[in-house]
Amino acid sequence: MVKNKFIPLAKEVINLEIKALQELKKNLNNSFNQAVTEILKCQSKVILCGVGKSGIIATKIAATLASVGTPSFSISASEASHGDLGMVSKKDILILISNSGETSELKNIIQYAKRNKILLIGIVSKKESLLHKAADIKIITPKVVEAGGIVPTSSTTIQVALGDALSIATMKHKKFSRMDFKKLHPAGSLGAQLKTVEDIMITGKKIPFVNENMLMKKALKILTEKKLGILIARNKNKRTTGIITDGQIRRISEKNFNFQRLAVKKIMTKKPISIDKNELAAKALSLMNSKKITSLVVNNKIRPNSTIGVIHVHSILKSNIS
Repeated sequence: MVKNKFIPLAKEVINLEIKALQELKKNLNNSFNQAVTEILKCQSKVILCGVGKSGIIATKIAATLASVGTPSFSISASEASHGDLGMVSKKDILILISNSGETSELKNIIQYAKRNKILLIGIVSKKESLLHKAADIKIITPKVVEAGGIVPTSSTTIQVALGDALSIATMKHKKFSRMDFKKLHPAGSLGAQLKTVEDIMITGKKIPFVNENMLMKKALKILTEKKLGILIARNKNKRTTGIITDGQIRRISEKNFNFQRLAVKKIMTKKPISIDKNELAAKALSLMNSKKITSLVVNNKIRPNSTIGVIHVHSILKSNIS
């Protein structure tokens, strides 16, 4: 009974915010294009500021812009007049967010921007307000009905959506890729899923290389020393010619007691399954699962027969990749 009592109120709030977003969509004009163009041209930072709830939205937009390759941060409107304006340089872009555009805390910031010829983008609902008059680029947000009548809800929803639109528009134009995203998000599950083979492969002296003509007796010592459960066979030109796994060794030892006298090339599996260093580690794991193996030889497209690393299933799982 209690649950049903509040669901209609929740739906009313959501419907009002949906309507606000629809109004925002209709109101978009060339000012939005101008704002994106200037952000793309900016050689310094994009700085956002607002008062109250709009200040919180400014922080969110700055974080989103920064996460997709546009250096950005937010400043407190109240702290700006007490020294934080020193963070803003003449090459920066300043975005001020205010529903009314008349908030007293913005006056000093606007004056500073005009005095130093800093490009000012105003996101504001009230035309002919202080912010609207001062802004070089004026993005008008529609007048909307707030849920509950007085609490900033619908107005802040459209501010968030507008910030997301600015961020994604600049991201798309910059061709900001998944790999670019990975560089800025190395931690967390998303960063893990975007790791490449090169990020976690075993390299250098840790790779268990053996010459294809080496006797297995000596090769077994390298297998034990490297502790990867595999040997990568190469010819005299250091081209990869085959692979030996500890499973192969166990099986052949059961059939041939003298296998240690054999050359590596007599036992190895030719043309080992390999993967390019730039592939996602998640793809490497999928390939291992499908082939029922625990390691892959890593190469690059330029020299496909030259092994530059080894990726092991344990390394992938330790990186929380699934």
